[in-house]
Amino acid sequence: MKQNNTPHWGKRWLICCLLISFVACDGREGDTASSTNGDAEKPRVALIIKSLANEFFINMAASAKAHHLANNEQYELSVNGIKNESDLARQVNLVEQMMATGVNIIVLAPADSKGLLPVISRAVAQGIIVVNIDNKFDSDLLTEMQLNIPFVGPDNREGARMVGHHLANYLKAEDQVAIIGGIPSAFNAQQRRAGFEDAMKASGIDIVSVQSGDWEQAKAAAVASALLAEYPKLKALLCANDSMALGAVAAVRQAGRTGAVKVVGFDNISAANELVQTGELLATADQHGDQLAVFGIEYALQILDTGAVPADRKTPVDLITAMQD
Repeated sequence: MKQNNTPHWGKRWLICCLLISFVACDGREGDTASSTNGDAEKPRVALIIKSLANEFFINMAASAKAHHLANNEQYELSVNGIKNESDLARQVNLVEQMMATGVNIIVLAPADSKGLLPVISRAVAQGIIVVNIDNKFDSDLLTEMQLNIPFVGPDNREGARMVGHHLANYLKAEDQVAIIGGIPSAFNAQQRRAGFEDAMKASGIDIVSVQSGDWEQAKAAAVASALLAEYPKLKALLCANDSMALGAVAAVRQAGRTGAVKVVGFDNISAANELVQTGELLATADQHGDQLAVFGIEYALQILDTGAVPADRKTPVDLITAMQD
């Protein structure tokens, strides 16, 4: 099935323009309210995301700002993030800061599926509506803590399974592959690993190693280099996000094995999409990350307006392959 992979240059131009505001606000990790006209009746929304060094989250923040610019009469917005995806303590601090300022809504892409829940429980007790995006909170711990936090996002296992099944078309039974996963405690990392494993098991392909790249390009490159040296018959590297896939592609190039070792990713950031079109990256998954925060904000505003009981909302995820596939 052919996928629509035409670059969205118009959207990228808009995002680039918005990033000037996002990055240059005051040199801190995020920025303060995008609209502060003193209208106390406007709901105050705080978006707290992960790594501001990752294009995926930069695009997410920019799209949220664009949505706010188009709807600034409906709500106020502040956007904050952390320097790297594992800085749990800083994210806890950001939630506490937003609680102290009296926000009505927190839309959060958590660095950890469990570690944020104690502070989130306090936010809910304060009357703040919390919507979880990107990385799902741990369901068992939510139940134990008697928290009802809706998750707005894709089925990560389903998306990774699609990517894995596409890769399997280029392999044969008993071929050797390895998985480079995200932060092990993150639910989306666990689900993407499981989806990759589902697809490989269904095709009888041998997973010789599963290692963490912590979502980071440099670490994934080092992990991939070690795997390529240890497993000379390795046929593919399945990476749980595109930053790590970029690192894996670099390692495959360095080893002189481009074409012989397939690489797949997840997220469809622009650099990865370009490699998909050239063939160095076989496939990725588009979870429409630039819109995840918008989906979360819109749903939170709806809950605030209607008092509806929060429930999870599934968002789309699409397989991205080269135009000729």
